[in-house]
Amino acid sequence: MSDMPLLAHNVFFTLKDNSPENCEALVADCHEFLSGHPGTAFFSAGVLCKELARPVNDHGFDVALNVIFETKQDQDVYQVSDRHIAFIEKNKESWEQVRVFDNYAR
Repeated sequence: MSDMPLLAHNVFFTLKDNSPENCEALVADCHEFLSGHPGTAFFSAGVLCKELARPVNDHGFDVALNVIFETKQDQDVYQVSDRHIAFIEKNKESWEQVRVFDNYAR
């Protein structure tokens, strides 16, 4: 195993119209455009789990994207890739808010 930490890229989307159909369409686009990039160690995209409603649960989003990259450099390449840019262009008008949390993971 490398001494370099993984890079966790977590994105939380709040949609202007958060109907179940629109949420599932964004999840499908995440899978189509954002999965399978070089250096991806883990990928997931899905809707908010509304059933978990403890005081600490943040329900301020509709769809979550979680991508773990082998290196920061892999994430840097992903950010400017044609597929990532196409995803943004296709979906950005549907977003009310996007929050991005990047962290090193060990």
